[in-house]
Amino acid sequence: MTRPETTDAPDSPAPEPAQGAEPLAAARKEAADNHDRYLRAVADLENFRRRTVREKEELRLFVSSRLLEDLLPALDNLALGLEAAHRPKADLKALAVGVELVQQQLKSALAAHGLKEINPVGLAFDPHQHEALSHEASADVKPEHVTKVVRTGYSLNGRLLRPASVIISSGKPAGEAG
Repeated sequence: MTRPETTDAPDSPAPEPAQGAEPLAAARKEAADNHDRYLRAVADLENFRRRTVREKEELRLFVSSRLLEDLLPALDNLALGLEAAHRPKADLKALAVGVELVQQQLKSALAAHGLKEINPVGLAFDPHQHEALSHEASADVKPEHVTKVVRTGYSLNGRLLRPASVIISSGKPAGEAG
């Protein structure tokens, strides 16, 4: 009897423990590296947030420093004016001229930082820029136009800070013929 010939070729070799551990170790190392990168990214993000908050606070604290530096000369000149006013026989006309110069200096410094006066005498009333205090008859100013500015208004870089308080013309007085 003859036996069927069998090949002594081994079936697919069973993985040896050393061969299976190598990919597992590589995967664990890659996972650890990824986790480490994740933790570093989270720490970097937290540091960025803290730095941003700190820089924002510094900006808030020192944003006005340039404006204040420009106002200091006017403050110095006011101090000189007060010193001159307290002297015996102070010249009132010279003091008035000095105060006007300081006012111009202040206006110039503020204008350099975007402040604009709203002084609408003779212009049409604009409720977005003006606050009407009253009406008065005027032969010189058209109806619904500003006759007087009681308090100057201001805008900063196009944004209204304070409306101009104004008196508006109601037209010619009742006794005048048009």
